[in-house]
Amino acid sequence: MRVNYLGPLCAGISHPALEGYDLKRFKPSCYLVEVSEEAGVVGPLMEGDLLVVDEQKPAQHADLVIVEVEGEQRLFKSHRIGGQIRLIPPTDSSGSFTARQSDVRGVVVSQARRYAW
Repeated sequence: MRVNYLGPLCAGISHPALEGYDLKRFKPSCYLVEVSEEAGVVGPLMEGDLLVVDEQKPAQHADLVIVEVEGEQRLFKSHRIGGQIRLIPPTDSSGSFTARQSDVRGVVVSQARRYAW
């Protein structure tokens, strides 16, 4: 699932979904991405959700991670197998592949959703 990079949290990004969030509690290594329309509007991840990603946190088993694939940032679930990570798309497990820790651009540490328009 594709995500759109919005920028580092320390830049003071203003977004309605972040209202009420204390952005100072996140590390300076965190940045923000928005879930693309590929997610749809059903499920734990929906189009327009904001994800806080820590680029210094190592990927562990069952994390949501951001990986750059073919020039796009994409969201995957991680599955640790020894020293390797199996990356599984959150909506279709048939497109999984093996990666190294160095391929991971960050681990999702928080999710924000705007409920009212």
